[in-house]
Amino acid sequence: MKVALVHEWLTVIGGSENVFKEIASLYPNADIFTLVARDETIKALNLSNHKITTSFIQKLPFAKTKYRSYLPLFPLAVEQFDLSGYDLVISSSHAVAKGALTNSNQLHICYCHSPIRYAWDLHHQYLKESGLNKGVKGFVAKYLLHRIRAWDIISTNRVDHFIANSNYIAKRIKKIYGRESTVIHPNVATEDFLPVYKKSDYYVTCSRFVPYKKIDLIVQAFAQMPDKKLFVIGDGPDFKKVSKLAKSNTILLGHQPFHELKRYLAEAKAFVFAAEEDFGILPVEAQACGTPVIAYKKGGALESVIENKTGIFFDEQSVESIKQAVEWFDVNKSFFNYNEIVTHAAGFSTERFKKEILDYIISKKT
Repeated sequence: MKVALVHEWLTVIGGSENVFKEIASLYPNADIFTLVARDETIKALNLSNHKITTSFIQKLPFAKTKYRSYLPLFPLAVEQFDLSGYDLVISSSHAVAKGALTNSNQLHICYCHSPIRYAWDLHHQYLKESGLNKGVKGFVAKYLLHRIRAWDIISTNRVDHFIANSNYIAKRIKKIYGRESTVIHPNVATEDFLPVYKKSDYYVTCSRFVPYKKIDLIVQAFAQMPDKKLFVIGDGPDFKKVSKLAKSNTILLGHQPFHELKRYLAEAKAFVFAAEEDFGILPVEAQACGTPVIAYKKGGALESVIENKTGIFFDEQSVESIKQAVEWFDVNKSFFNYNEIVTHAAGFSTERFKKEILDYIISKKT
């Protein structure tokens, strides 16, 4: 059986790239198709042994770093991949990968991380934050996103079976595409984290500093709790903005190497998570260390955190809601069993993911 794997881009390593890495490990002889790739990313993901084909976008100016600027060309680019010689096509899609052209003799399975967020759920937020909500440029951007939404719906018919990375995304697939999907939670390298049972006197959060992650709300909440210490790991466009909100009890560490991230997660009293994520890898990584999670009660966190057993939830993305949750946890933290938290996190392991993916694909081939 000839297998083709399709992923949007291989330029940076995030949650979707780690999922793609494990899918690719199941098919070491598969060919990989991606819009743009960087050699160092391919090497870091252990994909060097695969034949990798990139799109015409790879040759455009600054494509390896500014590839999102070519968004209007993505649908055309993914349709140029000739997949006609393959029996099985697996797309790993959070934008356009699922739109690769296949025929009726091929099996196309899509692992959907999310329908295109900036064209659907985050449409208005994306335009506002990009300064494209008015004027001529705004009109052009709105028209292009309208065209992408239309293409996104049309290209859904090229997929035989959808896998969703969470129940939250399965609902969005049903809402936007009108398609059913099977949920297989993404892989988390829980085996790379060691539990620590003697916690230090601080809280931790980690994220890319972009608006929807709501790091600013967490920092503002701790500004009102001077007796509680917070470490913030990560970097991004909003770093300066968040820095101005921080008081002396909050330490912004910027980007940290993996071994330092693990240490901060393992020794923290709790991990604070305020984003509405499709799934959310970091809350599971924190739990793999035996660290409870304080999370926003929406999105994928509802599937990875067990309320009052492996963490607690707050109801609103607001300073007051976060503050109340942290203060409640500080009083009741002794109720949490670290071994129970670690055992729960192990259910999201890489080996579990690979087995579920392979079993699912085999079931669709027969």
